[in-house]
Parts: sequence; C-alpha cells; structure tokens
Amino acid sequence: MTESNQDIAQMAQAILRAHGARFGLAESPATAQFTSQGSTYRAAKTACMALGFIEIDAECVARAWQAQTDRLGRFDATLWPVSPLDFGMQVLPVAQRPDAFAPCPRQLGLYAVLPDAKWTGRCARAGVPTVQLRFKSDDDLAIEQEVHAAVDAVRGTGALLFINDHWRAAIAAGAYGVHLGQEDLDALRPEELSQIRVAGLRLGVSTHGYAEMVRADAVSPSYLAMGAVFPTTLKKMATAPQGLARLDAYARLTSQYPQVAIGGIDAERLPAVLATGVGSVAVVRAIIAADDPEGACRELGLVIDSATGRRGGQ
Repeated sequence: MTESNQDIAQMAQAILRAHGARFGLAESPATAQFTSQGSTYRAAKTACMALGFIEIDAECVARAWQAQTDRLGRFDATLWPVSPLDFGMQVLPVAQRPDAFAPCPRQLGLYAVLPDAKWTGRCARAGVPTVQLRFKSDDDLAIEQEVHAAVDAVRGTGALLFINDHWRAAIAAGAYGVHLGQEDLDALRPEELSQIRVAGLRLGVSTHGYAEMVRADAVSPSYLAMGAVFPTTLKKMATAPQGLARLDAYARLTSQYPQVAIGGIDAERLPAVLATGVGSVAVVRAIIAADDPEGACRELGLVIDSATGRRGGQ
C-alpha cells in the first residue's frame, strides 16, 4: 500500500513531535528535494529539513530512516537512525578492514590544536596527551622545518602528535599521525592515501555532519573529529554549529571509532560535551588564550580523564 501525501505529512509531523525539542526547529527551513518515492524517506527528509539539517545531511538521514523501516518492517517516528548499516557504512569493524589505518587510543583525552612547534612542545610538557600542529604556510621549506621541530618538541613526553594537512612532511618527520579536513581528503588520490597508510601514520578526519561521516568511514580512518559543536571565531565554518543533540546522535552512529569533539568548547561547556560519550575534546583558545596555559591544560585534562576513564594515557 502506498501512503498518500497526507499520510507522509502526518509521518513527518510525528518525527517532529518526537525530536523537535531535542534538535530544535529551523526558522525558515528550505524545501526538500526528493530523490526517492519511499514514504518514510520523504517524511524523514521533510522533517529533517524542518529540524535545520542541511540538504545533504537530511538526505542521508532520510535514506537511513527508510532503510531502518525496511529492515524492521515498521515505521517508528521515535527511533532516530543510529545503525551504521542503515547509513550504508561499512559492516566490518574498523580493526578488521584491510584498508584500515593504524589504530590510536580510543580515549585520546585532551586534544590541543596548536599553531606552531613551540606551542606543541609546551603543551606536551604540560601533560597534554594528544596535540595537533596546525601550521599555516605556503612555504614548503617552512612547513618541513616546523613539522620536524614539532616532532622533536614532543619527543620523550608521551604526547601523540598529529600534523594537520601536511601529510608528506609528517611522513618524512616520523609524526604519529595526520589530520585531514574533508576537502584535503577529497583532494588525495588513492595512491597518496595509501602512502599515509603504508607509512603507519594514524589518520584523523574532520566531519561536520552525517554525509561527511559516511564519506570518512569509507577510508577507515583512525579517529573521527566532529564539530563545530559550538560557534567559533577561529575559522569560517561551512555549516552552522552542530550543538549537543547532534553531537550525541553522531557519537552513537560512529561509536566504533575514537571520537574527538571540537569547536567552541571551553571549561564551562566541557561536562555537557563529555556526557555525549565522546572520548576526546579538542580545544584551541581554551589553552592558547588562557592566562595560565599549563594550568588550563591540567584543569581540562583532569575533567576529561575523569569522565572518560583514561588511565596512563590509554
């Protein structure tokens, strides 16, 4: 039996009643463009647009909701999709995939994103377990020197060093891992991605919603970063702040990965972020703009380690 437009509208309203308070309603939602005739799909996409999801993510959730309905044999407006199977993600656990990148600790703890090698060394010596060098330059020699300096700066501290973007320099310097944004990931040829994998570097990937999580899962990275959770002035974001409700949903979907929440997170917001179950929180201004950066590292680290159960950097 095919549902009428009225039935589909009622299904969409049921989804909004079940999840509107959690996600919030968009002030002026865009009109959904449909690529399938499935009734659950159409209802879910209409609802997701009303909940403020961008088109590509609304499409992703709608298709997952249709798959969930087909799998269960019934439509349930209260059951927000969280199964990787329904999203078309890989079935095998990451550790069993032949294309998986080297694993990293499930609980990465406090994750400091830092502008230069001096800051990475300073935070590593202050006990931050995971640091990322986000060095911005178009000078290849300067990049190479800064990456090598960062590797030297964290040596002996136990800190895990990820290099943002500059994967060739990271391989040459022997860094622990590389972090890539979606555009960086899309720009890599398969053989270049393979070079990072074969070198044994861990790979972290930034995601800003469902579609990007599905895209990242396709390459079996070491961890997923999810954000921006809250507004941030550090960089122009392509999407609006995701908020805690979406972060919670994302964490459920990607639970087999180590997860890093990022974007506008400070000491006050930290407990609510950790309550979603993520095992790591990335910060920038909360450290580098603090009057006492080392003190901020200790304070934030203790909160995260207590909430995630990290012991001895594990």
